[in-house]
Amino acid sequence: MLKKIPLAGLLIVLFSLSTVLKAEEASLGYEVLSPAQPTQHTDKIEVIEFFWYGCPHCYDFEPELKKWVKSQAKNVEFIRQPAAFNEVWAKHAKAYYTAEALGVVDKIHDDFFDALQNKKQSLETEDELAKFFVAHGVKESEFRDTFNSFIVDAKMRKAPLMAAQYALTGVPAIIVNGKYKTNGPLAGSHEKMIEVMTRLVKQESGAKK
Repeated sequence: MLKKIPLAGLLIVLFSLSTVLKAEEASLGYEVLSPAQPTQHTDKIEVIEFFWYGCPHCYDFEPELKKWVKSQAKNVEFIRQPAAFNEVWAKHAKAYYTAEALGVVDKIHDDFFDALQNKKQSLETEDELAKFFVAHGVKESEFRDTFNSFIVDAKMRKAPLMAAQYALTGVPAIIVNGKYKTNGPLAGSHEKMIEVMTRLVKQESGAKK
């Protein structure tokens, strides 16, 4: 006859197993998201990068990330997602969404990083941002209309929810296919983050076959 396991004992066993699993995940450089989150592109492997233009770690990670994105197969969908943890971050996130809506992300992305990280420019007010966008070939009226548009406002309202959805505590952070999260502390370095991303994308690609 099977002996009944006391509830307290069962809880201890379950907690121990959970601790072991978390330790194993950490040693692999990622966390498993529970529950997994829905993706925008169900037919592809979705990779989301959460970043902030004012983050030096994001700036340092950018060159390696770009190389990685260029090396991926067509079944990988890469999405940039600006984080908006506070008022300043939100202003820079709004600038990104404006660039996205105008179709000029490729024109401004690297220069925005450079302006904040190296040139130490102030890019927080609408006027400061308008001047920056105009310098990159955008008409001031188009910038202001888009900056204050419904579509940009909708994305700004969603940004804090996404950070909570993935339990983010900092950037840069990478989400692979709504299931896995990696970042500098988990992986140990930017190089290791790239290795983890590559491994997880390969794993997810195999699961879709």
